[in-house]
Amino acid sequence: MATLLALASAVVYGMADFAGGMASRRAAAAAVVALSQGAGLVAVVLLLPWLGGDPEPADLGWGAAAGVAGAAGLLLFYRSLAAGVMSVVAPVTAVSAAALPVLGGLLLGERIGPLAAAGIALALAAVVLVAAEDGLASLRNARLGTVAPALAAGAGFGLFFVVLDRTGDDSGLTPLAAARVVSVLLVGGLALTTGRSLRVSRRVLPVVLLAGVGDMTANALFLVATQVGGQLAITGVLASLYPASTVLLAQVVLRERLAGAQRAGLAVAAAAVVLIALPS
Repeated sequence: MATLLALASAVVYGMADFAGGMASRRAAAAAVVALSQGAGLVAVVLLLPWLGGDPEPADLGWGAAAGVAGAAGLLLFYRSLAAGVMSVVAPVTAVSAAALPVLGGLLLGERIGPLAAAGIALALAAVVLVAAEDGLASLRNARLGTVAPALAAGAGFGLFFVVLDRTGDDSGLTPLAAARVVSVLLVGGLALTTGRSLRVSRRVLPVVLLAGVGDMTANALFLVATQVGGQLAITGVLASLYPASTVLLAQVVLRERLAGAQRAGLAVAAAAVVLIALPS
């Protein structure tokens, strides 16, 4: 069950990223991020009467810490995009986000079988391949000034998974509400203090709202995957396969052609999922 939930979160994360990317083509990125985060907050607050769980004060603290990590990851991600090119930033960020939960799970004492370990290794490779929009050749000329912020952004995303995993199994979705309150305050506050407009056109607003609700749905699926006993090293790396969903949507909706590395990455991702799902 945890494996399926983590995979579902990856699919929904990819869909939300695709919607956010489409919205960012027609509106300022700061506005898209701030408003989508707000939409996600509204969505999770509406669900709390039924799915709020029985959280402890520590769960709220972990949730707030996850919100700081996620917001920092977002801000660093857009900063790295401004400083570099997507073909370098995306794979570096993705592999950093995928690796941190694996390391965190192992350091926290998780034990995984040889098949799952092989699947995790393949999944890390798949994340890099799938996110390499212009092929792996683009990574060879990457500069430290581009790679360092991208690694930091990925670390923020990965830390979000690690910290959220520390919440209690009975805490429901309440930690996500705490996380989103913090991220909305940080992202929205930064946008306002830097004088960036948070307005989007009526035509773009539904896409922004879809991105926000989708991102929160993916967060909820990941959180539930950890609450039903999923190992962080496995659920984290599976959730980090979200670029596969994004590139497939780009191919279907935008008719974008996949690079050879991306096609290989999809095949490697499928093999990784099979290995992880097999009983050890």
